[in-house]
Amino acid sequence: MYRRIIFDNENAIDDEVIAMQRRPKTFYERVNYLELYDDHDFITRFRISKATFNTILRSIENEISPPSTRNRAILPPSKLYMMLRYLATGSFLLCVADFTGVSESSACRYVHQVCRAIARQRPNFISFPSNEIDRNRAVNGFYSHSRFPRVIGAVDCTHIKIQSPGGDNAEVFRNRKGWFSINTQCICNPWLKIMDIVARWPGSSHDQIIFDNSNIKHKFETGVIKGYLLGDGGYEVKPYLMTPLLNPTTRSQQLYNESHIRTRNVIERCFGVMKRRFPVLSKGLTVNLNNTQAIIVACAVLHNICVDMHDELPDDELMENNFINDVNENHIDNLVGTRGRQERDRLINDHFANLL
Repeated sequence: MYRRIIFDNENAIDDEVIAMQRRPKTFYERVNYLELYDDHDFITRFRISKATFNTILRSIENEISPPSTRNRAILPPSKLYMMLRYLATGSFLLCVADFTGVSESSACRYVHQVCRAIARQRPNFISFPSNEIDRNRAVNGFYSHSRFPRVIGAVDCTHIKIQSPGGDNAEVFRNRKGWFSINTQCICNPWLKIMDIVARWPGSSHDQIIFDNSNIKHKFETGVIKGYLLGDGGYEVKPYLMTPLLNPTTRSQQLYNESHIRTRNVIERCFGVMKRRFPVLSKGLTVNLNNTQAIIVACAVLHNICVDMHDELPDDELMENNFINDVNENHIDNLVGTRGRQERDRLINDHFANLL
């Protein structure tokens, strides 16, 4: 009997301790930020306009809806707020959780759920011109920059900062500047829309290696896509990929280089606009590699939607200049490749010499 009383008392004490340690659930009121903020404040906090928010929501709503609305389930608008707030601040997910009134674990889960849903929209928003009318429109748009003919896109890579992935292969993600990154290849059109993206190569990878292993190169090689790509000195000159001359001597060669630089500049501007709109790309991603790739592609999709919707950039100073600096400074002997050199010489003699 005595021993039973002791055990009963101990169980009662344990129950009291558990009751004291269990934190009561806190329920936050779900805020409709579309109603709370005016247009300016909404763009400042979420980096996109209200109209763009609704466009994105319609495209992914079915994918991110909860199976039921019971037990205060998080609805699609709240999930999209969380994801955009994360991209806008690049802060810890706890800050995103506090902003939207959910737990940190919920914020983490929903941010990645929405990013993956948006990344899956890539075929609908990231593509090369699919018909002759759109192709000619892009060529004319590039030509209006600085009279460089038959350009269909500008290609380059940008480094997206990440945390060390750890493991035996971590060092392959360290770039030449000494920090960890994903070297991301993009091709854009004259209006800064991304037409192709490759976001899986570690920071130590050279731009040329990424291009050589891309599907887009195969499409140019086989003639599926016609026209010129413009790339910097980090690429090998090809019949379809025009690079600058290392040492231009004649006036027509100098004119070619000047036109090339001005026309290709759209890809630099594209990177700058995307990183300014979504500062998380510059401040650094602190998630695992699979989620990192989804976030980068999602940002590219969102960037294109913002271009289509004519969203202005937020008027703030979240982006520091040093965040935009890239590390793609390698130059190769871009005269390698006889056919590419011959095509470039022909272009200079037939077109740029006639502009003098």
